[in-house]
Amino acid sequence: MRIGIVCPYSFDVPGGVQNHIVDLAEALIGLGHEVSVLAPADDDSPLPSYVVPAGRSVPFPYNGSVARITFGPVSTARVRRWLSRGQFDVLHVHEPFVLSLSLLAVLSARGPVVATFHTAMTRSRALAVAQGMLQLVLERITARIAVSALARRLQVEHLDGGAVEIPNGVAVAKFANAEPLPGWPGPSGPGQGGTLGFLGRFTEPRKGFGVLRDAFVALAPERPGLRLLVAGPGDLADLYEGVPPGLRDRITFLGRVSEEDKARMLRSVDLYVAPNIGGESFGMILTEAMAAGATVVASDLDAFRRVLDGGRAGEIFPTGDAQALRGTLARLLDDPVRRAELSACAKEVVAAFDWPTVARRVLEVYATAIEATDGRVLDEEWIGPI
Repeated sequence: MRIGIVCPYSFDVPGGVQNHIVDLAEALIGLGHEVSVLAPADDDSPLPSYVVPAGRSVPFPYNGSVARITFGPVSTARVRRWLSRGQFDVLHVHEPFVLSLSLLAVLSARGPVVATFHTAMTRSRALAVAQGMLQLVLERITARIAVSALARRLQVEHLDGGAVEIPNGVAVAKFANAEPLPGWPGPSGPGQGGTLGFLGRFTEPRKGFGVLRDAFVALAPERPGLRLLVAGPGDLADLYEGVPPGLRDRITFLGRVSEEDKARMLRSVDLYVAPNIGGESFGMILTEAMAAGATVVASDLDAFRRVLDGGRAGEIFPTGDAQALRGTLARLLDDPVRRAELSACAKEVVAAFDWPTVARRVLEVYATAIEATDGRVLDEEWIGPI
């Protein structure tokens, strides 16, 4: 099958959607399909061979963060050339409502279109304002995928339709077989300290790093061997805010890490902590930590609870409650048997998220979309010449 995949966000800046698309493309290629990915990126950017750059991106505020997107006449021309050359059996766009390549691709497509929705936007005001344009896009989508129950709820409640729920995938073997960083995780168990981990944009409030930092500051004086390993973009000054000078040498900051080093980082901790306070539709980092064998401690968000099978595959604490998190961490650090039980359960749960398994479910949606269009294409006059 010839598959065209469109990413709305720049490949010059790492992100969850970009990683999802790379892993999906490689899983599909591994299953014998021909895949081309179109994404915002500079023409001279180092990219996988199957990624076609669509030009430089610009920053755009979206969903509490800043996305880097590409839009305009030049982008439209590139999208149409790519579609014309690709002659894809199916077009798979991600986040088609973002003002970027995915939206342009939907409006320029002439065959079956599958759209994946990653974001669980619970407020409908913005959707209502743009309802006319969104309706035009929706009418040209053949089948929809939602990565979580919350993202699917958006389709049902605000977009007059449903979606097949297919979760984000994770390359289980890559994380399970990664080598820990030198010297990590170190001694753990009752009175031995232990290692906590956090990965993400710690300066972004919804990621909840401040909750973990407060819990660490409260717990560290009682456990002289306790360490915190942090990876992600940001500055040390922001990382150390509110941390007494005497505890700062027990926080190790890796900065932004590659995918390979992310796997090694997750293999280097006893407990991976996800203290997020909202805005999460899935919880990709949880599946990665589970695949790496780390015991997961996560805030009580619906998306996290679903990934952790209601708490069977990881401990859940009240969202935003640093004191409750401190107690949960202390209890687990002193109970290696419980950590082993959670990790073993997590290994079973995460198998359903392994990319080959997820990719086969996506292929089923492709087949349904192709069958629904029955080889028909849209009127070229509707979209203009390609």
